[in-house]
Order: sequence, then C-alpha cells, then structure tokens
Amino acid sequence: MSKRAYISRYSLTLKKLKAKPYSSYEELRQYIENQLDYLQMQDDALNIGFSRRTLQRDIKEISNLFGVNIEYSKSKKGYFISQDKAENMNFQRMMEAFDIFNSLNLAQDIAPFIHFEKRKPQGTENLHGLVHAIRHKLQIKFTYQKFWEEASSLRVAEPYALKEFKNRWYVMAKDRKDNNIKSFALDRLTNLEITDQTYKYPGNYDIEQNYRYCFGIICPNDEEPADIILSFDPFQGKYIKTLPLHDTQQILIDDDEETRIKLKLCLTHDLFMELLSFGDNMEVIEPKSLADQIKQAHKKAYQLY
Repeated sequence: MSKRAYISRYSLTLKKLKAKPYSSYEELRQYIENQLDYLQMQDDALNIGFSRRTLQRDIKEISNLFGVNIEYSKSKKGYFISQDKAENMNFQRMMEAFDIFNSLNLAQDIAPFIHFEKRKPQGTENLHGLVHAIRHKLQIKFTYQKFWEEASSLRVAEPYALKEFKNRWYVMAKDRKDNNIKSFALDRLTNLEITDQTYKYPGNYDIEQNYRYCFGIICPNDEEPADIILSFDPFQGKYIKTLPLHDTQQILIDDDEETRIKLKLCLTHDLFMELLSFGDNMEVIEPKSLADQIKQAHKKAYQLY
C-alpha cells in the first residue's frame, strides 16, 4: 500500500472523529469507504484497506507520528480523540495541514484554481531542530541578520520556546551575549547548530504567562496591561467577531451602529500597528493616551498627501 493511502486513511479517521466523537467502527468504516470513492476519482490507483485490525494499527501509528491519542469509550460505544486544550490547538493546525496536503497532492494541475501568496520560506526547516534543542535543553548557535543592520552576527543562545505571529515563526531564547531573553525570527536565522552544551531552564519563565496580555511578538517586561475599548463600524465588526484580535476580547455592544469590544493588553508597537491598519473603520474609545497616538499617526499620514 502506498504512503499516500496510509496518510489519507489517518486523515479520514481523524476528520470523522473530529466531526462526530464516539463513532463506532462501522461508522468509521462506512465513512472511509464513502470517501474512498471520491479520492479514487482523483487517483484511480489509490487503495485504502480498512478493517478492525487496521484501525488498531492506525490508532498506534497516529499516536506515535502525530501525538494524537484515540481511545474507545465502552459507555458510549465509540472512538474519540482524547485531548486537553493545548493539544486541541495542535490538532486543529495538524488537520489544517492534512487538508492542504491532500488537496494539493490530489490535484494534477493546480495552477488554474489555486493561487499561492508569493513569499519566501519562513525558516520552518529549522523547527524540528529547535524543538529538539528546547526539549533537551541544548544551547544553539546560529547566524542572525537584523533588518536594520547590514552585517549578520553569530549568536549563542538558550532556546526556551517557539512562537508564531503573522505567518512568521520566532524562537524565544536567552542570548548568551547579554543574558537577555529575545525573539529571533526563523526567516532571518541561518546556519543553525545544535550543540551538546546543556543549560538550566529558568524557573520564572513561562511563555504563556509572559505573553498573556501581549499582542504580537513584543513582550514588555514590567508594563501592566491596560483596558482597551475599540469601536468598529458594523461591517468591520463582522470580521472582528469571527477573527478576534486577542483571546481577552469581549463584545460590549453589537448592533446596527457599531461593534464595540474590550481588550486587556499591553500597549506595544505590534498592537499599535495593527490598530492603525483599520483606518477609519475603527475608533479608540479608551485609553485616551492610545487614542491620541492613533490620532497623531493618522494626522501625519494625511499630511504626506
């Protein structure tokens, strides 16, 4: 059986259990057989065998390969995906990758109907090595190129965590040069070397807590978060409701006149630039200091014309 058949079967099993937890073996078998007809329209050589023994092997392989655990509930007589909140986010992203992979893999000529963004690679080839270094607490060496400096520099760092923001990946690491924790963009990081030099993870560093009230990659160390109230026109409000700016977002007003939300965030440059992007579709109600900053930025932009 081809590797594509295995991957397709894993994907279909996970997709079915995501849509209908506690599915029985018969429900899984019927779903996979129905989907096979569609897949074979795209690739008539594809053959996906499925049996109870196959399902048990797949459950083990899915756990080993993707860290997703499938269990059987005797009380509800069906299989389900066992996850906590953090694992669920990983699972959602993995399923998204599966869907993209299968769609692109089955299409013989995708140019007429799939249009990709034209962008350079984002350094994801180093993700695996960085995860290994973080997990085993190993120092890393790499060459780093800042946007505002012409020359690159060699860095030695202790990697603590990985973070994604706006289609870019960053490694949060303590730079051994000054012992400060910094964010290094993977697309500006080259010549990565995983050393055999270990380090001790700082007991006071928690990426979830550090970025709890931060938008983006900038994390002010001592700044207290502020209550931010924003008003959007009804049309822009639809986007804000379906794609919240931050997980602290609360909807205060939602009617034909406006969508008003409340956020609890530190006032960072990343947040400031995001709010500017809404133009005249958004008004800052509170705090006044942020409203004044946005006003001055729009005024300067207007004077350019």
